[in-house]
Amino acid sequence: MLLTKIQKGNYQDSINLMLLSAELNGVEGVIQAQVMMATDANKDIFKGAGLYTDELAAAGPNDMAVVVETNDESVLETVLTKIDQFLNDLSSKKAVDQQVSVDNWEDALTALPDANMALVSIPGEYAAFEIENALDRGLHVFSFSDNIPIEDEVRLKEKAHQKGLLLMGPDCGTGVISSIPMAFTNVINPGNIGIVGASGTGIQEVTTIIDRLGGGVVHAIGTGGRDLKEPVGARTMMDAIIALEHHPLTDVICIISKPPAQAVRDEVVALLQSISKPVVAIFLGEKPTEHIGNIYFGYTLEETAKIAVDLANGSVIKDNYTEELSNQVNSTLEGKTVKGLYSGGTLANEAATLIADALDLGSIQNKEGYILNTQGFQVMDLGDDIYTQGKPHPMIDPSVRVAKLKEAFEDTTTGVILLDVVLGYGSHPDMANALAPTIKEYLEKARVSNRELYIVGTVTGTNNDPQNYNKAVNDLKDAGVLVESTNAKAVRLALDLMGVQYRFADKKHTAFTGEKKELPTPSQKVLELLNSTPRVINIGLESFVEPIEKFGGKAIQFTWRPIAGGNKKLIRILNQLNEHAEAINEANEKVIGRMKESQPYLVDVKYAKEVIPELNTDEKVVLHAGPPILFENMTGPMQGSVIGAMIFEGWAKDHEEARVQLEAGEVKFIPCHHVGAVGPMGGITTANFPVLVVENKIDGTTGYCIMNEGIGTVLRFGANNEEVINRLNWMRDVLGPVLGKALRTIDGGINVNVMIAKAIAMGDEFHQRNIAASLVFLKEISPIIVGLDIPAEEKQAVIQFLADTDQFFLNIAMATGKAIVDYARKFEKGTIVTTMARNGENFGIRIAEFGDRWFTAPVNTPKGLYFTGFSEEDGNKDIGDSAITETIGLGGSAIVAAPGVTRFIGAGGFQDAVRISNEQAKIVSSQNSAWTIPTWDFKGANLGIDIRKVVETGIEPIINTGIAHKNAGVGQVGAGTVTAPLACFEKALVAYAESLGIKVDD
Repeated sequence: MLLTKIQKGNYQDSINLMLLSAELNGVEGVIQAQVMMATDANKDIFKGAGLYTDELAAAGPNDMAVVVETNDESVLETVLTKIDQFLNDLSSKKAVDQQVSVDNWEDALTALPDANMALVSIPGEYAAFEIENALDRGLHVFSFSDNIPIEDEVRLKEKAHQKGLLLMGPDCGTGVISSIPMAFTNVINPGNIGIVGASGTGIQEVTTIIDRLGGGVVHAIGTGGRDLKEPVGARTMMDAIIALEHHPLTDVICIISKPPAQAVRDEVVALLQSISKPVVAIFLGEKPTEHIGNIYFGYTLEETAKIAVDLANGSVIKDNYTEELSNQVNSTLEGKTVKGLYSGGTLANEAATLIADALDLGSIQNKEGYILNTQGFQVMDLGDDIYTQGKPHPMIDPSVRVAKLKEAFEDTTTGVILLDVVLGYGSHPDMANALAPTIKEYLEKARVSNRELYIVGTVTGTNNDPQNYNKAVNDLKDAGVLVESTNAKAVRLALDLMGVQYRFADKKHTAFTGEKKELPTPSQKVLELLNSTPRVINIGLESFVEPIEKFGGKAIQFTWRPIAGGNKKLIRILNQLNEHAEAINEANEKVIGRMKESQPYLVDVKYAKEVIPELNTDEKVVLHAGPPILFENMTGPMQGSVIGAMIFEGWAKDHEEARVQLEAGEVKFIPCHHVGAVGPMGGITTANFPVLVVENKIDGTTGYCIMNEGIGTVLRFGANNEEVINRLNWMRDVLGPVLGKALRTIDGGINVNVMIAKAIAMGDEFHQRNIAASLVFLKEISPIIVGLDIPAEEKQAVIQFLADTDQFFLNIAMATGKAIVDYARKFEKGTIVTTMARNGENFGIRIAEFGDRWFTAPVNTPKGLYFTGFSEEDGNKDIGDSAITETIGLGGSAIVAAPGVTRFIGAGGFQDAVRISNEQAKIVSSQNSAWTIPTWDFKGANLGIDIRKVVETGIEPIINTGIAHKNAGVGQVGAGTVTAPLACFEKALVAYAESLGIKVDD
């Protein structure tokens, strides 16, 4: 049976999960298990393994998927416990390391402002996007990531070249920059040799031999394995060669290439013949017969390293670098074959080339994981995608090699098995002893059965590597392996065992008679990289930070997860918008600047029909919350509010009569937001509702909102009984007129910014908690009311109502928010959200660029705490314009200001409030210094929700809200939080991109 567990939003590094999967497959009762992020590519891997389930199909790319095949259901619990332990161990290590870690580009560049390189080691399907992000930010890129389409490689390398940057990779396994090791790397002595190569085991083999010979390397610049393919045209290699030619500490240049396209190879050679420094070059697959000009051509990686050291030391170059083998054998295996099981692609290529040449087997194939597969002779690159999809690289995990070792042992034609052990950072901590048990077991079986069988190995590494070269060599020897010091020697020993004495011919030096090229000048950015220690933003594998920092470089960890939820269309749009970032940011600053400079004053309370012309007609007009909606699509509470308002206005004497009019289409509905107003919950506003009037003194923009009715059975939550109507009548006849009269006596009104600044320091967030602000308002207005020439009982009733109504200020804050955003959005440019509202059917947003245009998606149901006797089943889908508070940085975004309310709305404790506000800060473009929050180290409230950031991070704006009962007439049943649906912001982003002429379709 297949058992599935999906952990939503739990993003983990792919290599960590590969190692975890390998561990889980050893759990008793597990037939097979796989843990991966549920990306489309990984789902294909699950399918290939027969582990695809319906639950997996529904999971998203940021969800961690666990699928276990077992005959025992209880095994899943064991597996999940193992997963928790594994991930907890990783977390503990992170805590101990205390390395700087960020999760977005802005924070990365803030944490390391002088960064000059990004090291990218994320899944290939997303790597091109992040490589482009790095290049656009002026960073060189070292791309460990592979599986990037070649057309993307061509485009990005050309972009890097135009920007004066180096794109090293994709598929750069190792490198050295200014003697600082990069990625899966060995610890090499510093020196005067500069290397440019495909950046895998070829570089590792050459650099470690150089190290053991007493030489040193200053740079090993990776190109990726396809750089010398025709479409790419050696873009990185040629830029790197030019840079090393101008690098004063590089005396010798060494070139390492997998089999190249002939025309590209010739262009590289022409460039090399034109530089002033001596060069040693190896083009795997070629068998050079001479050295030409200033280029010394190597046939093996060993020879290449030895020539480089001699050139670096100023020694005479030998005609032949063949040395005696460490192991002398007298055996000649007849009718047997050699099997090469390599973790390194370049080492496998070298082995296949030498075997095919010595045994006249023809050209190597490099097909389906085999570099050579002829007449029983096989050389496998076990690091090829065919073996590593969904599994760790064989340098990390011995399981694939162990399985192939067993296959080779059990093949009776096998006489010699060749293998490599590659040391260094990132590699298995003790690969020699991980392979030893299998080697010992089968060599003993061969001995018992009188079968002649040999294991020949080589270790790529140095004594300064974490695993220690000498120890690894001795451990392999103890297991029965015949160890040679280089891969070329190991292959020669294998051939000796086959009875073939393979030696290399002498090479003489001839002059170069061709025409030299005029050399271009390297960019200043490349020269700066080569003449300073690297300062690296490490995106992906955290283990890559350690060697950089240990050997003198700077690094910070970019804890990466796919942006835009892994949606490639949106990722592409975001990246293309980056090209317009300067103009967009400038526009956004203007919108946010208008919000910051706003001067909202509470100036009056008037009847809605006096200030909203649409209500001052003979028609029956009802304003409602959110984007446009039909009455029949309204939820129960909103419909109940409509009917209550109709009875209040005298349009209907009861529910039945109201419904007859509604069904006849006699009532016209308009969103509050369309007429400069906002309304809480249902938002229902009609002609004779008294509304708060907030004026933005900057240009006279006004915002209107009905007054707060208090709590309990109230119209805004859908209640419409006699008690509700009587209260509305009193508010119309007494409360509204009294407050209006009082406010009009204050010259210019009351400064709302000041009231908010005071109350936010007293523990309000202005959506669920308004008690401090309501009291600040009461303090301002009470002396004025007392001085009015009105009946004493009216004064008493109004002041008492204000004193009893803790949430009264919410509606002032809402009118304030409307006055602020309507002023800000008069500048119709940019990606800042200027409205958020919900109507029970849809959640809608507006952005500055599109003025009144709505972008909607189905609304969510709030999560939170329910009053006694009610549960989530009773909760209504979210309604109300009160999210205007979050639009201007209050409410849920400022929840850290209101520790007293966090538990009430179901947000947990104070630390949860800090976390929420910190998270919300990632989707805004600024903070409002006029509203500083003491409990947040006096940071200003978040301001300026940017749709780009919402879509990129997947962080949805959080809104504090009351919860209405889904049936009309019941009223409020709880309070909690709700999130704005991501789809609104995605739609707005797509529309914005289209407005800039960006192609948005796949």
